[in-house]
Amino acid sequence: MIKQKQAAAPVKQVQTSIQKAIIFDSGTLISFSMNGITDYIRKLKEIFKGKFLVTIEVKKEIVDKPLTIKRFELEALKLKALLDDGILEMPSSLGIKDSEITSKTNEILSIANSTFQGTKKDIHIIDAGEGSCLALSKILDAKGIKNVIAIDERTTRLLAEKPENLIRLFEKKMNTRITVKQQNYKFFSGFKVIRSAELVYVAYKKGLTGFKDKNALDALLWAVKFKGAAISGEEIEEIKRIG
Repeated sequence: MIKQKQAAAPVKQVQTSIQKAIIFDSGTLISFSMNGITDYIRKLKEIFKGKFLVTIEVKKEIVDKPLTIKRFELEALKLKALLDDGILEMPSSLGIKDSEITSKTNEILSIANSTFQGTKKDIHIIDAGEGSCLALSKILDAKGIKNVIAIDERTTRLLAEKPENLIRLFEKKMNTRITVKQQNYKFFSGFKVIRSAELVYVAYKKGLTGFKDKNALDALLWAVKFKGAAISGEEIEEIKRIG
């Protein structure tokens, strides 16, 4: 009896269903933690339908190192709980290796920290944490995953949005003439960034804060400002008018 040859099973093509992500820098998460509103991050994740990501460099800043310092241990535990519960995830959840991020981070740091020069010296403007967020954003872009970086640090935000404003900022701060490699601006032009203030605003508008008082939005915006968000009083008033 001749056995019939079985048809080969069709090859399954694995496609990621993740279409969007928010990459969190340490400052934004620390602001939420210090204000006691990390539950907003949990609630925002429920309605976002995407990934909340942190790099290994950011994890070191928000969990690993603070856990060894009594003053910051409680905040670190709050953020660790977000990782333990899968609210925050590592890039490996998308098959992205830490070594890939590190390599791209080093490239970004090299370019960013040689873009502006003071008196015969390059100006160091970003560190590994912020650099890794920018690196992950570029990697996600290459994979077709829409993303924004939640970052409160002013220098990195300006580098992505209005790098020319950094010249005036540095000249005022350092009281010296600043030269710049303007050809580097294009490298940082594609990043999309938001602040903890915008995340708090979304939480408020979606009814996730639990507050009914009309002053709640004002209180939340000033709270994140006092914990490091680079937002002016005028910007707060503008957000309140929108709200």
